[in-house]
Amino acid sequence: MAEITIYTTRFCPFCIRAKMLLEHKSLAYDEIPVDGDRVRRAEMERLSGRHTVPQIWINQQHVGGCDELFALEANGELDSLIKGHDHE
Repeated sequence: MAEITIYTTRFCPFCIRAKMLLEHKSLAYDEIPVDGDRVRRAEMERLSGRHTVPQIWINQQHVGGCDELFALEANGELDSLIKGHDHE
């Protein structure tokens, strides 16, 4: 099973869309809310190099945010990444 981590905020529409895609594909994920949590947000920024949410990792690989997740799905690359294969 893929290890998926997603940093989110409660009312972020992009976070909601990303989680909906993962849930639609019946994929479990660890959600790390950063609402008002400076330590977790700083951790997310350090790991991703970005300050926007969501930030998503699949099998320890940073894939980016919502747009990147949907692009992987549209290109047919998300399933292979979930199965543990690198995408190009």
